Amino acid sequence: MSSSARIPRPTTIWMLVGLILLTTNLRAAITGISPVLGDLQDKFALSGVEVSLLTTLPVFCLGIFASVAPSFARWFGTEVVIAGALVMITGGIVLRVVPSSPALFAGTVLAGAGIAMGNVLMPAVIKRHFADRVGSLTGLAMMLMAASGAVAAGLAVPLDNAGGWRLALAVWAVPSLIAAIVWGPIALRSRPGREPSAPAAVATSAPAAVATSAPGTVAAETGSLLRSPLAWSVAVFMGMASLMFYVLMSWLPEIMRDHGFAAAEAGMMVSSMMIIGIPLGFVVPVLAARVRDQRFLVVGVSTAMVVGLIGMLLAPDAGWLWVTVLGLGTGSAFPLAFTLLTLRSPNPAVAARLSGMAQTGGYLLAGFGPLAVGVLHSVTGGWEVSLALLLALVVPETVFGLMAARPGFVRPSMMRPEGAFEQLIEPKDMPAPARVPANAR
Repeated sequence: MSSSARIPRPTTIWMLVGLILLTTNLRAAITGISPVLGDLQDKFALSGVEVSLLTTLPVFCLGIFASVAPSFARWFGTEVVIAGALVMITGGIVLRVVPSSPALFAGTVLAGAGIAMGNVLMPAVIKRHFADRVGSLTGLAMMLMAASGAVAAGLAVPLDNAGGWRLALAVWAVPSLIAAIVWGPIALRSRPGREPSAPAAVATSAPAAVATSAPGTVAAETGSLLRSPLAWSVAVFMGMASLMFYVLMSWLPEIMRDHGFAAAEAGMMVSSMMIIGIPLGFVVPVLAARVRDQRFLVVGVSTAMVVGLIGMLLAPDAGWLWVTVLGLGTGSAFPLAFTLLTLRSPNPAVAARLSGMAQTGGYLLAGFGPLAVGVLHSVTGGWEVSLALLLALVVPETVFGLMAARPGFVRPSMMRPEGAFEQLIEPKDMPAPARVPANAR
């Protein structure tokens, strides 16, 4: 009996439970910190620059560590890396409650690194194990990420009031530890190069997803994504969508407080914005997977962002209305960008590589958003210039989003330049490729 026969594969139900637990831990450690920034600034005597860095650091971590996650997955196995990522999230959360500013920043980096790896590998897990349910499971993942982020933001101030900043930060180590325990057996039972190949060839009911089951050429296994305009369009769209989300998540409480809203109410606005994204996190991926062309969704996202930002500039007293509109925009943009990672990939190998590239470039781009907005606020003493900058950035978000949403598939180039983006996963468990779909680009 072969070793692969002696060690059973994780069951579909167990893998689904693991996927659910993974996604519930990919936002809380980030969103739960911004509502208590004031207490952390007072506790650790942080300067304005250090506070801005603390809000920006997790996003930079998402970009930096996204580039290494696929290589780790190739060397150690996707499931092993995901289990390790959850341990890193848990350790980072615990480290942040140590009463020293170096520990606060180090814990943020460690948790951000774990979240980055989980972010990158999640689309590959869905593509590999649930290829016939790409839309619904991506939607479920996005919905759970939005829900956990909203809960963390909404409970931060009450937990801070009840038990202090340590309780507000440390409580999220519990679900991440549970997730790590669940992924332990999955990691032990999974071996790189031994995954069943069937999921990669399963056709889905969605017109757009049917084509994604088609295998690529040898270029898909060895070529570069850096020469693909479609891959760059997906990356920039994801970066713009992430930038908008993290800027609003980081600074919306301060913006609302400066316009006369109470601190608790301003915190609830952030939570409400993310709560609006919960149903959209499910609906948008399902809808996107059912059609070949997703450009109408990009137009809807852009319209909501323009209306919400102009409203914040011209009539900030109607804060709840504009927060609702912005929630519609941000709540749709990121799930759409995440779904495009799968829909624009001809097979799981390219899905993982495109996810690594898009999230590396996208989050590095997004990381400058909160920092730039904080600096602009410090220089100008108001929020008008910062909001005008966000409004201007809706233009590239729309342009690249429209290009990324056109029907087609990423086609890696056989010319492979060396670089950080190219240290990406090439799973050895995929069936031998046959050909590139005719509409690959």
